[in-house]
Amino acid sequence: MNYNEDNSSSIPPRLVSETCMDLFLIEMVDTVCRTTTSEPDGDNDAIFYKLETLGYVVGQRLIERFTKDRLRFVDTLDVVKFICKDLWTIMFKKQIDNLKTNHRGVYVLQDNGFRWFMRMSTDVGGADSAKKAMPYVWFPCGIIRGALASLGVPSVVVAETSNLPQCTFQIKIAK
Repeated sequence: MNYNEDNSSSIPPRLVSETCMDLFLIEMVDTVCRTTTSEPDGDNDAIFYKLETLGYVVGQRLIERFTKDRLRFVDTLDVVKFICKDLWTIMFKKQIDNLKTNHRGVYVLQDNGFRWFMRMSTDVGGADSAKKAMPYVWFPCGIIRGALASLGVPSVVVAETSNLPQCTFQIKIAK
């Protein structure tokens, strides 16, 4: 039997170890940070661009794969709910903890136990930890933006964290 046939119901799922994915993300961010030339004064725009672009492509591909048999979404709120429930569950084995909107194109997604931050710490802690964790949210920002773009919702996604492992993603829908 050919496992590449789309119509076969006996296709075994392709699974990747969660630990391998966590370690891959850590190594990917570290490699991009080490190999990307940035300004000496701490301007990390080039690192942000690379990580966010990588995430964008991953987000597009994830949506392409996981929505191929789904009906089209009715409105933007349905798309964001899909990101919060279905995509987040696929990526992190849980839903977003909190979704807020101002009904004017701004959505705030809060994850109180962001998986990729669960094992992070620094010697100093607090604000130092949050600052060092920022490159690790640029990739998921790109994933969210790429997923939304693939679903026909152009957006700008920014993230902030002040208390690990909590992370907040703000989505601004582009008009």
